[in-house]
Amino acid sequence: MTRYDGDFERTFAALAPAHGRGFAQTWWGQAWLRALEETALDSGQLKAGRRLARAGAVGAVSVRPGRITAVVQGRDRTAHRADVLLEELTADQWDRFLDTAVERAGHVAALLDREMPPHLVEDAAATGIELLPGMGDLEPECGCGAWDHCGHTAALCYQVARLLDQDPFILLLMRGRSERALLDDLQARSAAPVPSRPAPSERFEPDGVDAAEAYATGGILPPLPALPELPAEPGVPPSLDTETPPEPGVDPAALEFLAARTAAEAHRLLAEALRADPEQHFTETELRLGQDAVRLAAGSPHAGVAERLADGSGRGREGLTAGVRAWHLGGVAALSVLDEEWTVEGESLARARAALESAWDEEERPALRAKGNRWTVVGAPGQLRLGRDGRWWPYRKERGRWMPAGGPTQDPATALAAVRYADEEQP
Repeated sequence: MTRYDGDFERTFAALAPAHGRGFAQTWWGQAWLRALEETALDSGQLKAGRRLARAGAVGAVSVRPGRITAVVQGRDRTAHRADVLLEELTADQWDRFLDTAVERAGHVAALLDREMPPHLVEDAAATGIELLPGMGDLEPECGCGAWDHCGHTAALCYQVARLLDQDPFILLLMRGRSERALLDDLQARSAAPVPSRPAPSERFEPDGVDAAEAYATGGILPPLPALPELPAEPGVPPSLDTETPPEPGVDPAALEFLAARTAAEAHRLLAEALRADPEQHFTETELRLGQDAVRLAAGSPHAGVAERLADGSGRGREGLTAGVRAWHLGGVAALSVLDEEWTVEGESLARARAALESAWDEEERPALRAKGNRWTVVGAPGQLRLGRDGRWWPYRKERGRWMPAGGPTQDPATALAAVRYADEEQP
C-alpha cells in the first residue's frame, strides 16, 4: 500500500518477506543495485542487507527528494534508522530532461505505463543528465554509526529495488520531481499552442438549455457507483523523523502515534460501513477524555506516549493498564463497568438476585457481599460486576486493585469461574 504525502513525499508500507527471489526484475532496478554493489566496500554487509530485506526487517519506506528512509531491524532485533542519499537534479537539468522526454512520444507513454524506456535514459545521458545512480552516488547514513554501507542501508536499497520495479517514478522523486509535477510539466511542453483570442465580431454565445427542461431532468440521476473495496490494512502515516527540529511543544512521536491510530480507526469504520446494510445508520457515543485515552493506549504506544496518556487522563499508570485490559475485553461497555459503581434497584435488582440464586446449587454457592452493582466473594480475590445491560463481568484483585478477568456472560457462575481460572493461571 502506498501513501502520498503532498507532492514531495511518498510512504510505502513494509513489504512482505521475499525468501528465495531476486530483488530486481527490471533493467532499471538492476542498475540501482549495481550502483549499490559497486559502491559498498564490504561484500559481507551486502549479504547481511540481502538477508535482512528477505526476512522483512525493513519497515515502511519514505521517499523524498534526495533521500530514502526506513527503520531496519538488525539480526539482534535492534532497530536503526537508515537513510540513503541521492543527489537531486538542478532546475537546468530538469529543463533539459523534460525537453528530451517530449521529443519522442513513446517516452511519455512508457512512463505512464510505469516503465523506464532505455532510450530516454540514453538521450538524457547524451545531454549530461544521469537519471540512474552510478558508483558512489548512493550515500549511506545509519543510526548504527557505520560510515560506509552497513547491513541496514544495504537492506533499504534492496527493498527500494523491489519498489522501483513497480514504479520508476520513485527514482524521479528521489531526483527531485514528483510524479504530478513531472506529468504537468510534460503536458505543458507537449500541448498544442493555444489559439489566439477571436475578435469580438467572431465571438458567439452558446445556445444553452431551457431552464424548465433542465429542472425537469434534474431528478434523473445515474446509479451510484459500486462501493470501494476495503484495503487490506490501514494506511501508513508519513515518517516525521527528519533533520528539521520540531517546533516547541510538538512531540513527533506522539503525532506519529496519533496518525497511526487515526488510520486504524478509519479502516475500522470503513469496514463496518461496507459490512452494514446501506439503509443502516451508525450512531456511536462520543468518548469522554478518560475513555479516549484508554482507546489510544490500547494501540500499544511507546513508553513516552503511554506516560502522557496516563497523566493526561488522570488515571495514572496502573489505572490506564486496567482500562486497557477492560477495553480489549469489551470496549466502551467494559470500560464503563470498570469505572462506574451504580445502585441496582427495582426490577434490575430482582433479576440480579434471581440469577445469583439459580446459578449454583445450595452447597456450592459462594458467600457474596453486595455493594452497588458489585458482588465480592467473601474471603477470596474474586468479584462479579453487573453491567447496565444485565451481563456479568468477572473481576480479580491483583496487587490491591480490582482488574477485569474476562468477558461478559449472562450467567454469574460462568463469570466467576473465569475469575477462578485466572487465579489458577497466576504464577
